[in-house]
Amino acid sequence: MPDILPGPTPHVIPESETHSARSRRHWRVFLSYYRPYRRLLVADLACAFVVASIAVAFPLVARFVTGHLLTGAPPIDPAPIYGAGAVMLALLAVQVACDTFVDVQGHMMGTVIERDLRRDLFDHYQRLPYAFHDGQRTGQLMSRLTGDLEAISELAHHAPEDLLIAGVKFVGTFAVLIHVNPGLTWVIFALLPVMTMYALHFNRRLNAAYLESRERMGDVNAQVEDSLAGLRVVQAFANERAEAHKFAAQNARFVATRRAVFRNEAWFHQGVQTFTGLLTVVVVVLGGVLIARQQLALADLVTYVLLVGVLVDPVQRFANFARVSQEGLPGFVRFMQIMDIAPAIADAPGAVPLTDVRGQIEFRDVAFTYREGGEHVLSGLNLTIEPGQTVALVGPSGAGKSTLCALIPRFYEVTAGQVRVDGHDVRDVTLDSLRRQIAVVPQDVYLFAGSVADNIRYGRPGATEQEVEEAAHRAHAHGFITALPGGYATDVGQRGVTLSGGQRQRISLARAFLSGAPILLLDEATSALDTGSERAVQAALDDLRGHRTVLVIAHRLSTIRRADRILVLTDEGVVEDGTHDALLAHDGVYARLHGTDQTG
Repeated sequence: MPDILPGPTPHVIPESETHSARSRRHWRVFLSYYRPYRRLLVADLACAFVVASIAVAFPLVARFVTGHLLTGAPPIDPAPIYGAGAVMLALLAVQVACDTFVDVQGHMMGTVIERDLRRDLFDHYQRLPYAFHDGQRTGQLMSRLTGDLEAISELAHHAPEDLLIAGVKFVGTFAVLIHVNPGLTWVIFALLPVMTMYALHFNRRLNAAYLESRERMGDVNAQVEDSLAGLRVVQAFANERAEAHKFAAQNARFVATRRAVFRNEAWFHQGVQTFTGLLTVVVVVLGGVLIARQQLALADLVTYVLLVGVLVDPVQRFANFARVSQEGLPGFVRFMQIMDIAPAIADAPGAVPLTDVRGQIEFRDVAFTYREGGEHVLSGLNLTIEPGQTVALVGPSGAGKSTLCALIPRFYEVTAGQVRVDGHDVRDVTLDSLRRQIAVVPQDVYLFAGSVADNIRYGRPGATEQEVEEAAHRAHAHGFITALPGGYATDVGQRGVTLSGGQRQRISLARAFLSGAPILLLDEATSALDTGSERAVQAALDDLRGHRTVLVIAHRLSTIRRADRILVLTDEGVVEDGTHDALLAHDGVYARLHGTDQTG
């Protein structure tokens, strides 16, 4: 089986695209996932063709036995009958072998296609910017990545096999029946358009019901994720009952959609069963009448009865195809809803790698708003930070300090103006090379499930144990790490739940130090540290002065006194710029903030 191959890349969808054009494009994307496995697909379909052909051949062998080998005067030589039986056993062996291949390898083909779809969706999630994820619920995104793709896997496996087997059996059965008795055949097949219209009607209803059901399951997953992620807060406020009510409401909405699914499924399958029974009744009654009129031989009636059983299988396979398509197609629609979202922040055509970075950062007339037409967080910002400077950003909440830092690695795109690193517009360099030059310690520290060492090494995969420990020393984390039961091998738990807030911050700082990036962005990176640890970390940051460009966001002004520059941001932009002593002497906004900080 081929190795994992890259799938289709997302693309910008024109707003004028019609529904039918979008459907055709979605089908092309879906079929493209078969391309890496086309040899397996051909082998699978070949075996499916053999299985269907043998199913049509069995009634013909039975007709030969009843219509030719048993029509002579007794005693009848059993040898030809044994020969016919041997042929049927050989056909049965081939059918079982081919059916086994279809069942095993067909399912594997569906599984690897599901794997490729999941890989592409996960990769796309990671390429989508902060602005996308800010408006999404993790549970909904998880639902698209798991349950939706499992249904698509079943569709990818069963659709080509069921359609081919059903088509071969349908056409083969029709050819044999029309040869035996055209009149009876046309009566039987006259029922098919009625069944087709019935099936199409309930297919549409099933499709809508399944899509609604998957949306509601996504809401259930989102509610579970939200409640479990905030479990400590839930328990702290004794709000378990409130969370249970919220979960019950989402669960009830899901149950309501499943009721609609089952009701439509029942109508659909009962129609298929009724159609099957009706075919049998028609064949037996009309066939008996034709035999009574000597217009049909008994052997032909036996053939008819057997072939009606074969004819029922295509109907059942079409029904199964309808089931997996109604489960899988809504999942693929939800998959494409995400894949159709072109990343708003991506490499521009001709983007070049950013190398040999000194650390100069420049904002040229920068404006930014989180939503189109919304209030500007930053407007007309002009600022230059020289290489090796340590610059602190202070000011009231909502003034744009974190936003300013987020624009440098292009977590968000500027609404107007330019952000430049070493004279390069950040939009003209590759994202990967830009972000590798920047280490970020966010206010909301995130640690991955795994060991302490793994989380520090995330800053530079492949770093040696000695380098990891050196980074921990600089972040004043080595002492508490060695005191943990497993030292650097200690598992920190989901989101680092086994550690205190200060310990998580120090590990995050060690991760940033290990990266060696020439630009360091610290967003309240020492807010959870005790006084002694904070002083040690500040000493480590002082050691970086002149070697890295450091931007520090701080509300505790005692932590930034030694910064080369302190910028005071308000709703009016940068209103003050200078050293700690100079700004105190200026007796402006910073001096008032400092007085409040000292009082607090």
